[in-house]
Amino acid sequence: MSSLPPTSDAPLPPGNLGNRLGVAFMRVLAALPLSWVRGMGWLLGQVLHLAAVRRRRIARINWALCFPESSEAERDRAVRQHFVYFAQAWLDRSWLWEAPLATVRRRLTLTGDLQALAGNEPTVIFAPHFVGMDAGWIGLTAHLERRFCGLYAEQLNADVDRWMAQGRQRFGNPHVVGKRQGIKPLVAAMRQGLPLYLLPDMDHGMRDAAFVPFFGVQTATLMSLSRLARLGRACVVPVVSRLTREGYEVKVMSPWPDYPTADPEADTAVMNRYLEGYIRQAPAQYYWVHKRFKTRPGNERSFYADL
Repeated sequence: MSSLPPTSDAPLPPGNLGNRLGVAFMRVLAALPLSWVRGMGWLLGQVLHLAAVRRRRIARINWALCFPESSEAERDRAVRQHFVYFAQAWLDRSWLWEAPLATVRRRLTLTGDLQALAGNEPTVIFAPHFVGMDAGWIGLTAHLERRFCGLYAEQLNADVDRWMAQGRQRFGNPHVVGKRQGIKPLVAAMRQGLPLYLLPDMDHGMRDAAFVPFFGVQTATLMSLSRLARLGRACVVPVVSRLTREGYEVKVMSPWPDYPTADPEADTAVMNRYLEGYIRQAPAQYYWVHKRFKTRPGNERSFYADL
């Protein structure tokens, strides 16, 4: 998970005035009514949809691959709405990371099978890349007494990194592990009863990945969910966060039965099938601006070659 604070003392690139002003602006937003923040997010989303031409094209390609039955007009509306959700979720980080605990708890509704996270059993949380993924983390750490664990990748700018670090670890004293530290600390944390918040549904090439179907397309998919669950002797509990008018619904689902198995590639195909179902419930809120299909088998031409 790239959304947790640094564990290394290595120096970061220096901040700059623009980023400091941006952080200050987000701190001001935290005090505004949610309807105002969402209104600004709607406007920002419209601007991004027009200005971020390359990302818009990526999102359109992804949507067409996953929902080929959609008309061009339906695809256009979905992608525009995705940019709105994306912008609103980004501005929501202001109150997620700065607003009082009472405000955060009121806007983040925890639902579903909460008993799945009530004990101390080794657990991997499957947290897909919906726009509300940060809200999901904050919802768990703000509402539940249990301590959580997550992966961390440093941000490029010192001011932004520091702000994100403080915001994402403000509740629950989470245990964070830098990506360069490897998997041993993660496995140890799980075996000690700390649920691992994992976002394995991106295309990071073929390292520890397999080509498995995703909406009918052979897709390079990380096998880390299955491998870590097996090493940690852990169950897998999905947590899906959905942006709502009142804030977010953070839904904890029941553990997957018979998961993991001894076959990580088959497990990864199962993960994608579950993910498809979650996406269909709120399709415009999935992270479509990522090149989800950038790695192709053999000499197959890239879907994004003409961008």
